[in-house]
Amino acid sequence: MKAILIYSGGLDSTTLLYEYKDEISLAVTFDYGAKHGAREIECAKYNCNKLGIKHLIIPLDFMGKYFRSNLLESGGEIPEGNYDEENMRSTVVPFRNGIMLAVAAGLAESYDLDTVLLANHSGDHSIYPDCRPSFIEAFDSATKEGTYNGVRVVSPYCNITKRDIALRGRELGIDYSKTYSCYKGGEVHCGCCGTCRERKEALEGFDPTVYEK
Repeated sequence: MKAILIYSGGLDSTTLLYEYKDEISLAVTFDYGAKHGAREIECAKYNCNKLGIKHLIIPLDFMGKYFRSNLLESGGEIPEGNYDEENMRSTVVPFRNGIMLAVAAGLAESYDLDTVLLANHSGDHSIYPDCRPSFIEAFDSATKEGTYNGVRVVSPYCNITKRDIALRGRELGIDYSKTYSCYKGGEVHCGCCGTCRERKEALEGFDPTVYEK
């Protein structure tokens, strides 16, 4: 496998970066106007540099300008509370993964790579339609048919939990202080939004994160 990783700089994709580092030829981070984008990009740069993996940062400005989501700089407040569908739906960026996967598939073909890696997990399924297994399977079929070299979409964490991912990362010795999750995008994690709560649960017992609350 010669892969490109869609890499946010968050906990899940950083774990995938380290677990598959020997098979990843290129990592791509998309700057789409998210409130926490700048902090994630810092972490993505750090980890790719540490591992010596080529890293691209590609702007998707149109999403921040024209899409509606509270996750975006142009949107409303980030909700606090549990990481569930009712609470987090306002943070969904419509078809975000679909857009990113399409660009990544084009990059894969351009760089003669055969696989696009994505770090979605089972906790995303009820909230984000473009994280569900059926979507990943459909997009895999599309990229296989739509590229000369039959690029595949692979989602190794699709059916496991964020806790499972974090435990893998602990075994790999990943420094999770060099990852970022908080949707509010502050200097430190707020500790109250859904993604912070989910992060706390995943890293319970070995969490290096500084939280406001």
